[in-house]
Amino acid sequence: MKKLLDDLAKKYETADFIKDDPIKFPHSFKDKRDIEISGFISSLFAFGKREAFIKKLDFLFSLASCPYELILDYKKYNLDNFIYRFLKSEDVIELLRLLNKLYVLDKSSLAELFYEKEKRFERVTDYFYCNSNCPNNTGFCFMFAKPKNKSALKRINMFLRWMVRDGEVDFGIWDFIQKNELIIPLDTHVANISRKLGLLSRKQNDMFSALELTQKLKEFDENDPVRYDFALFGYGVNNKTK
Repeated sequence: MKKLLDDLAKKYETADFIKDDPIKFPHSFKDKRDIEISGFISSLFAFGKREAFIKKLDFLFSLASCPYELILDYKKYNLDNFIYRFLKSEDVIELLRLLNKLYVLDKSSLAELFYEKEKRFERVTDYFYCNSNCPNNTGFCFMFAKPKNKSALKRINMFLRWMVRDGEVDFGIWDFIQKNELIIPLDTHVANISRKLGLLSRKQNDMFSALELTQKLKEFDENDPVRYDFALFGYGVNNKTK
Protein backbone atom coordinates (compact mmCIF):
# COMPACT_ATOMS: atom_id res chain seq x y z
CA MET A 1 0.00 0.00 0.00
CA LYS A 2 2.77 2.45 0.88
CA LYS A 3 4.48 1.87 -2.46
CA LEU A 4 1.21 2.38 -4.35
CA LEU A 5 0.49 5.63 -2.52
CA ASP A 6 4.07 6.87 -2.82
CA ASP A 7 4.13 6.16 -6.55
CA LEU A 8 0.80 7.90 -7.15
CA ALA A 9 1.74 10.90 -5.02
CA LYS A 10 4.98 11.29 -6.96
CA LYS A 11 3.16 10.92 -10.29
CA TYR A 12 0.49 13.53 -9.58
CA GLU A 13 2.29 16.08 -7.41
CA THR A 14 3.77 17.87 -10.40
CA ALA A 15 3.30 21.25 -12.04
CA ASP A 16 1.00 19.60 -14.60
CA PHE A 17 -1.56 19.11 -11.82
CA ILE A 18 -2.04 22.86 -11.46
CA LYS A 19 -3.73 23.72 -14.76
CA ASP A 20 -6.96 21.79 -14.04
CA ASP A 21 -7.17 22.46 -10.32
CA PRO A 22 -8.50 25.51 -8.40
CA ILE A 23 -4.98 26.01 -7.08
CA LYS A 24 -4.20 27.49 -10.49
CA PHE A 25 -5.70 30.81 -9.38
CA PRO A 26 -3.26 31.58 -6.55
CA HIS A 27 -0.49 30.38 -8.87
CA SER A 28 -1.33 33.41 -11.03
CA PHE A 29 0.13 35.74 -8.37
CA LYS A 30 3.48 36.34 -6.72
CA ASP A 31 2.57 38.50 -3.74
CA LYS A 32 1.92 36.49 -0.57
CA ARG A 33 -1.17 38.52 0.24
CA ASP A 34 -2.67 37.84 -3.19
CA ILE A 35 -1.87 34.14 -2.92
CA GLU A 36 -3.65 33.93 0.44
CA ILE A 37 -6.73 35.85 -0.70
CA SER A 38 -7.13 34.10 -4.06
CA GLY A 39 -6.43 30.72 -2.46
CA PHE A 40 -9.04 31.25 0.21
CA ILE A 41 -11.71 32.40 -2.24
CA SER A 42 -10.87 29.58 -4.67
CA SER A 43 -11.07 26.94 -1.97
CA LEU A 44 -14.50 28.15 -0.83
CA PHE A 45 -15.83 27.81 -4.40
CA ALA A 46 -14.37 24.32 -4.88
CA PHE A 47 -17.52 22.23 -4.88
CA GLY A 48 -19.69 20.82 -7.64
CA LYS A 49 -18.38 20.37 -11.17
CA ARG A 50 -14.82 21.54 -11.50
CA GLU A 51 -15.29 23.21 -14.88
CA ALA A 52 -18.30 25.12 -13.53
CA PHE A 53 -16.68 26.65 -10.46
CA ILE A 54 -13.43 27.34 -12.32
CA LYS A 55 -15.45 29.31 -14.87
CA LYS A 56 -16.97 31.39 -12.05
CA LEU A 57 -13.57 31.98 -10.47
CA ASP A 58 -12.16 33.00 -13.85
CA PHE A 59 -14.81 35.70 -14.05
CA LEU A 60 -14.40 36.84 -10.45
CA PHE A 61 -10.62 37.24 -10.62
CA SER A 62 -10.85 38.95 -14.02
CA LEU A 63 -12.60 41.92 -12.41
CA ALA A 64 -9.44 43.33 -10.82
CA SER A 65 -5.71 43.34 -11.45
CA CYS A 66 -5.09 41.34 -8.27
CA PRO A 67 -7.11 39.75 -5.44
CA TYR A 68 -6.23 42.49 -2.97
CA GLU A 69 -7.64 45.10 -5.35
CA LEU A 70 -10.75 42.93 -5.71
CA ILE A 71 -11.48 43.07 -1.97
CA LEU A 72 -10.25 46.66 -1.62
CA ASP A 73 -12.75 48.05 -4.16
CA TYR A 74 -15.36 45.29 -4.06
CA LYS A 75 -18.27 47.78 -4.07
CA LYS A 76 -17.48 49.00 -7.58
CA TYR A 77 -17.83 45.61 -9.28
CA ASN A 78 -21.18 44.47 -10.64
CA LEU A 79 -21.92 41.07 -9.14
CA ASP A 80 -25.71 41.36 -9.24
CA ASN A 81 -26.12 38.33 -11.50
CA PHE A 82 -23.35 36.24 -9.99
CA ILE A 83 -24.81 32.85 -9.06
CA TYR A 84 -23.11 29.50 -8.51
CA ARG A 85 -25.29 26.73 -7.17
CA PHE A 86 -26.03 27.67 -3.51
CA LEU A 87 -24.02 30.89 -3.76
CA LYS A 88 -25.90 34.03 -4.68
CA SER A 89 -24.51 37.47 -5.43
CA GLU A 90 -25.12 38.65 -1.85
CA ASP A 91 -23.03 35.75 -0.49
CA VAL A 92 -20.09 36.56 -2.76
CA ILE A 93 -20.30 40.28 -2.00
CA GLU A 94 -20.41 39.47 1.71
CA LEU A 95 -17.31 37.29 1.37
CA LEU A 96 -15.43 40.14 -0.32
CA ARG A 97 -16.68 42.62 2.29
CA LEU A 98 -15.47 40.44 5.14
CA LEU A 99 -12.07 39.98 3.53
CA ASN A 100 -11.95 43.76 3.12
CA LYS A 101 -12.70 44.10 6.83
CA LEU A 102 -9.98 41.61 7.72
CA TYR A 103 -7.22 43.08 5.57
CA VAL A 104 -8.16 46.76 5.34
CA LEU A 105 -10.19 47.75 8.40
CA ASP A 106 -8.65 45.30 10.89
CA LYS A 107 -5.20 45.56 9.29
CA SER A 108 -4.86 41.80 9.72
CA SER A 109 -4.67 38.84 7.34
CA LEU A 110 -5.77 35.26 6.84
CA ALA A 111 -2.39 34.15 8.16
CA GLU A 112 -3.03 35.96 11.43
CA LEU A 113 -6.56 34.59 11.61
CA PHE A 114 -5.29 31.01 11.24
CA TYR A 115 -2.20 31.54 13.39
CA GLU A 116 -3.24 30.18 16.79
CA LYS A 117 -3.51 26.39 16.89
CA GLU A 118 -6.08 26.08 19.67
CA LYS A 119 -9.64 26.04 18.26
CA ARG A 120 -8.28 27.24 14.91
CA PHE A 121 -11.28 26.22 12.83
CA GLU A 122 -13.78 27.62 15.31
CA ARG A 123 -11.95 30.95 15.47
CA VAL A 124 -11.82 31.29 11.69
CA THR A 125 -15.47 30.46 11.07
CA ASP A 126 -16.57 32.56 14.07
CA TYR A 127 -14.83 35.57 12.56
CA PHE A 128 -16.88 35.33 9.38
CA TYR A 129 -20.17 34.46 11.09
CA CYS A 130 -19.89 37.07 13.83
CA ASN A 131 -19.07 39.85 11.37
CA SER A 132 -21.52 38.84 8.68
CA ASN A 133 -24.67 40.71 7.74
CA CYS A 134 -26.20 37.55 6.27
CA PRO A 135 -24.98 34.62 8.39
CA ASN A 136 -28.14 32.58 7.80
CA ASN A 137 -28.04 32.62 3.99
CA THR A 138 -27.84 29.12 2.54
CA GLY A 139 -24.81 30.00 0.43
CA PHE A 140 -22.95 31.71 3.23
CA CYS A 141 -23.58 28.78 5.57
CA PHE A 142 -22.30 26.40 2.91
CA MET A 143 -19.11 28.40 2.41
CA PHE A 144 -18.37 28.48 6.13
CA ALA A 145 -19.44 25.12 7.49
CA LYS A 146 -19.33 25.15 11.28
CA PRO A 147 -16.82 22.87 13.05
CA LYS A 148 -19.32 22.21 15.86
CA ASN A 149 -21.47 20.38 13.29
CA LYS A 150 -18.55 17.96 12.79
CA SER A 151 -18.14 18.94 9.14
CA ALA A 152 -15.02 17.53 7.49
CA LEU A 153 -14.17 21.13 6.48
CA LYS A 154 -12.77 19.83 3.21
CA ARG A 155 -12.28 23.20 1.57
CA ILE A 156 -10.58 24.86 4.53
CA ASN A 157 -8.28 21.86 4.91
CA MET A 158 -7.49 22.04 1.20
CA PHE A 159 -6.65 25.74 1.57
CA LEU A 160 -4.35 24.90 4.49
CA ARG A 161 -2.63 22.24 2.38
CA TRP A 162 -1.94 24.88 -0.25
CA MET A 163 -0.55 27.37 2.24
CA VAL A 164 1.51 24.98 4.40
CA ARG A 165 2.96 22.29 2.16
CA ASP A 166 5.66 23.20 -0.30
CA GLY A 167 6.63 21.70 -3.64
CA GLU A 168 5.70 22.11 -7.28
CA VAL A 169 1.98 22.44 -6.50
CA ASP A 170 1.55 23.79 -2.96
CA PHE A 171 3.05 27.11 -1.82
CA GLY A 172 4.53 26.55 1.65
CA ILE A 173 4.18 30.24 2.61
CA TRP A 174 2.87 29.58 6.12
CA ASP A 175 5.51 28.19 8.46
CA PHE A 176 3.49 28.47 11.69
CA ILE A 177 1.65 25.24 10.90
CA GLN A 178 3.59 22.00 10.54
CA LYS A 179 2.80 19.60 7.71
CA ASN A 180 1.99 16.82 10.17
CA GLU A 181 -0.73 19.03 11.70
CA LEU A 182 -2.69 19.14 8.45
CA ILE A 183 -5.90 17.15 7.98
CA ILE A 184 -6.74 15.41 4.71
CA PRO A 185 -9.28 17.38 2.64
CA LEU A 186 -12.07 14.81 2.76
CA ASP A 187 -14.90 14.83 0.25
CA THR A 188 -17.12 12.03 -1.06
CA HIS A 189 -14.62 11.14 -3.78
CA VAL A 190 -11.64 10.82 -1.43
CA ALA A 191 -13.72 9.04 1.21
CA ASN A 192 -15.02 6.41 -1.23
CA ILE A 193 -11.56 5.74 -2.65
CA SER A 194 -10.11 5.47 0.85
CA ARG A 195 -12.74 2.92 1.85
CA LYS A 196 -12.08 0.96 -1.33
CA LEU A 197 -8.38 0.84 -0.41
CA GLY A 198 -9.13 -0.15 3.19
CA LEU A 199 -7.77 3.12 4.57
CA LEU A 200 -11.04 4.32 6.10
CA SER A 201 -13.64 2.33 8.00
CA ARG A 202 -16.04 5.03 9.18
CA LYS A 203 -19.10 5.42 6.94
CA GLN A 204 -19.90 9.10 7.51
CA ASN A 205 -17.96 11.77 5.63
CA ASP A 206 -17.32 13.98 8.63
CA MET A 207 -14.42 15.36 10.66
CA PHE A 208 -14.02 12.06 12.52
CA SER A 209 -13.47 10.31 9.19
CA ALA A 210 -11.03 12.99 8.05
CA LEU A 211 -9.04 12.51 11.25
CA GLU A 212 -9.20 8.70 10.98
CA LEU A 213 -7.89 8.79 7.41
CA THR A 214 -5.17 11.31 8.27
CA GLN A 215 -4.01 9.13 11.14
CA LYS A 216 -3.90 6.10 8.83
CA LEU A 217 -1.85 8.04 6.27
CA LYS A 218 0.64 8.92 8.99
CA GLU A 219 1.58 5.24 9.02
CA PHE A 220 3.05 5.81 5.56
CA ASP A 221 4.50 9.28 6.16
CA GLU A 222 4.30 10.62 9.70
CA ASN A 223 5.77 13.99 8.75
CA ASP A 224 3.65 14.78 5.69
CA PRO A 225 0.56 12.54 5.53
CA VAL A 226 -1.52 14.96 3.46
CA ARG A 227 0.79 14.58 0.47
CA TYR A 228 -1.26 11.45 -0.17
CA ASP A 229 -4.12 13.72 -1.18
CA PHE A 230 -2.43 13.57 -4.59
CA ALA A 231 -2.27 9.78 -4.43
CA LEU A 232 -5.97 9.41 -3.66
CA PHE A 233 -6.79 11.78 -6.50
CA GLY A 234 -4.48 9.79 -8.76
CA TYR A 235 -6.00 6.47 -7.76
CA GLY A 236 -9.42 7.81 -8.71
CA VAL A 237 -8.11 8.96 -12.09
CA ASN A 238 -6.36 5.66 -12.77
CA ASN A 239 -9.39 3.60 -11.82
CA LYS A 240 -12.13 5.91 -13.13
CA THR A 241 -13.57 6.06 -9.62
CA LYS A 242 -16.47 8.47 -9.08
